[in-house]
Amino acid sequence: MEKPVFIINGFLDSGKTTFIKETLRDPQFLSGGKLLIIQCEEGEEELDEVALSKLGVSIISVEEQSQLTGEFLNGLELYYNPNMILIEMNGMWNMDEMMELDYPDEWVPSQIISMVDGSTVQGYLTNMKKMVLDLIRYSDIIIVNRCDDNTDKTLIRRSIKPVNRKAQIIYERADGKDPGPDEVELPYDMSSDYLEITDEDYGIFYMDCMDNPKNYEGKTVHFLGMLYFSSKFPKGYCVPGRMAMTCCVQDIAFIGMLTKAPAVVDAKLLKNRAWVYVTATVKVEYQREYKGKGPVLYATRFEPAEEPAEKTVYFT
Repeated sequence: MEKPVFIINGFLDSGKTTFIKETLRDPQFLSGGKLLIIQCEEGEEELDEVALSKLGVSIISVEEQSQLTGEFLNGLELYYNPNMILIEMNGMWNMDEMMELDYPDEWVPSQIISMVDGSTVQGYLTNMKKMVLDLIRYSDIIIVNRCDDNTDKTLIRRSIKPVNRKAQIIYERADGKDPGPDEVELPYDMSSDYLEITDEDYGIFYMDCMDNPKNYEGKTVHFLGMLYFSSKFPKGYCVPGRMAMTCCVQDIAFIGMLTKAPAVVDAKLLKNRAWVYVTATVKVEYQREYKGKGPVLYATRFEPAEEPAEKTVYFT
């Protein structure tokens, strides 16, 4: 029988334990049987072990990440025989190592939920951006709590989405009011059928088009890109894109969208690392590279271009 493993992470006092308490108040959550909570950090909020034990909840504390070995976890499985496992992670621990844990055969990673304090996140993103993004890189849901009118949702979204496109971001206000929609300010006019994408705006364009491809369907786009070819792409396709700083100088990746090359084009341009101005129409199609539907560009023109002085683009 598969036993789901939930990881709740976030920095100290970000609301992890409070979130767990609220989750445990839902009788449907505990209807799945015995729950084992592995608590790796103690904040101001505490769980009532005596009361929870009456509900079939066991709690153990782990002080060091090195304790989470396969042998240790298998011992927990044998001793507690839980139906579900919830790990309250220490926000200073290495998330990459958490993803490589040697779980018992029955334990199946199910969901990673990150708690982010909206009252301090802007300072963290300014001074400790890499640490924040490393924490949420694998999250399925990111809950930004303690928000108010000054919470910069655009900054938060543009910081998170380049490293974790799949994550659902949920905002919660400190006063309990409806936080409103997550509106994104775009630097170009979406009411136009033709979008001129500058180098400064390419990162934002890429991120929003990948997240909301239907908003761009049928539009013509024009931008400067570097061509990338691969035998893994369908015949006649390539990816014109840019190198983007997703987090810091050490974390740069190539980004771009699958593109059908023009029917007529100078063969000298069809090579890796060639710089071209791309004119293309956006369509939304199923492609294996996207593992589903996504934006596919149908290029009408590739024009030769000079390599720009600044080859890296950003998401802000």
